[in-house]
Amino acid sequence: MRRREINREIKQKANKKPLDISVLSARLSSRFKSFLLDSFLLTTPIVYLVMYVIMDGGDSFSQNRAMGWLTILALHLPLIVIMWIAKKQTPGLKAYELEVLDDKSHSRISLLQAIIRYLITLLSIISFFLLFVPFFRKDKKTIQDIISNTIILEKK
Repeated sequence: MRRREINREIKQKANKKPLDISVLSARLSSRFKSFLLDSFLLTTPIVYLVMYVIMDGGDSFSQNRAMGWLTILALHLPLIVIMWIAKKQTPGLKAYELEVLDDKSHSRISLLQAIIRYLITLLSIISFFLLFVPFFRKDKKTIQDIISNTIILEKK
């Protein structure tokens, strides 16, 4: 190769910017739509099952709300966690071609990460103001992404 070509290649390599994860990160709208889809496909049937099959009606559920919600959580948590670990996605994430991955290695998340992510997601929904965290961050990460060290990316 000629010296000019070598210098040009060196300059091109130097001008390349490092890969910005926020570019690869899934859009908030896609994540929200996948969450809504999961709510209808997974959460609603579980709530119905607990209220009308396990607790024998809405009256029993309203008298034992704590027990009812703990039963819903006991069925919902393992279902979501297993899907995140085994397939890297829930049906809602799959519909929008998204995956939950480890933030550093971009591989499957661990059991601990999945449980932490689930519990922090629950906390952010209950507290409501934590839902607005991604709107104040440049990388658009949610509080559960930050604490569990995960990221939702568009599937390759």
